[in-house]
Amino acid sequence: KPGQKIAFVGSTGAGKTTITNLINRFYDIQDGKIRYDGININKIKKADLRKSLGIVLQDTHLFTATVMDNIRFGKLDATDEEVIAAAKLANADTFIRQLPDGYNTVLTGDGANLSQGQRQLLSIARAAVADPPVLILDEATSSIDTRTEKIVQDGMDKLMKGRTTFV
Repeated sequence: KPGQKIAFVGSTGAGKTTITNLINRFYDIQDGKIRYDGININKIKKADLRKSLGIVLQDTHLFTATVMDNIRFGKLDATDEEVIAAAKLANADTFIRQLPDGYNTVLTGDGANLSQGQRQLLSIARAAVADPPVLILDEATSSIDTRTEKIVQDGMDKLMKGRTTFV
């Protein structure tokens, strides 16, 4: 249901990430069913299913492209204004504007010149610009320091409002 938060809790190796991979249909379901709005997800085209899911993972992938374009990968036809609004929602706008060329700064090496927290904020902004009804947050704050975690958590809290969220 919109606005509902569902938590997968368990020790390392318990299958939390496997469940999120099944929801995304990265793996085929061998037995049982997962339903999305009452529809068996095996009956939904993968592309359509994935458009309705926003994913923020522990390990963020960034492309060799500008910051603007890295966020825009969440919604390829997003305007610059939509990208900036998503970055603001994710609490990424301030650090982006401090980069040498702001939103036009080219990222290389998977964003190697950014901190892990900054990469996470860009991932949250990418999910925000896509504006999906469902979010999957898979250990999105597990590899960042406590101070940065607060900023990232605030961005995720804003992103989760009104959405079904799996954490």
